[in-house]
Amino acid sequence: MTPTVRVQTGAFDIAAEVKRLSAGAGAVVTFTGVCRDEGGRLAALELEHYPGMAEGEIARIAGEAARRWPLTGVTVIHRHGVIAVGEDIVLVVTASAHRDAAFAAARFIMDFLKTDAPFWKKEHPAGTPAGDWVAARSDDDKAAGRWRR
Repeated sequence: MTPTVRVQTGAFDIAAEVKRLSAGAGAVVTFTGVCRDEGGRLAALELEHYPGMAEGEIARIAGEAARRWPLTGVTVIHRHGVIAVGEDIVLVVTASAHRDAAFAAARFIMDFLKTDAPFWKKEHPAGTPAGDWVAARSDDDKAAGRWRR
C-alpha cells in the first residue's frame, strides 16, 4: 500500500477521498483541519511550503504510519496559499480492518504534520492588510513526542 499525498491550492472532495479508501476496509477515519476565525480575529491563513520537500516529508510520515499499523489505505492532502476562514486546510484519511489502527494512524500523521512538514503559516487578521507569521507551538512538539521511540 502506497500512501496518496497531495499538496495543492484548491479545495478537496472529502467524500470522494473516503470512498476511494473504503473498499475492503472495516474502518475509515478522517481528520479535516479547517481555517478557524479565532473568535472573529482572523480573515484568512496563508500557508507556504517547500515544494518537493513538503510532499516528501508527508510521504515519509504517512509511510511510517503504514509500517506501524495494519492500514489498507492512507491519503493526506494539504493545501497551500491563502485559505479563507471556514475553508478546509488539511485532510487525513486512514483505512484499516479495525478502528483502533485507523484512529491511531490518523492521530500520528496529524501530530507529525504539525511539527515535521515544511509549511509556514501567516495569519491575516480581519480588517488589516498585514499579517504575522505563526511561531511553532510547544504543544505540537509534545503531541508528536509521544510517538517517538
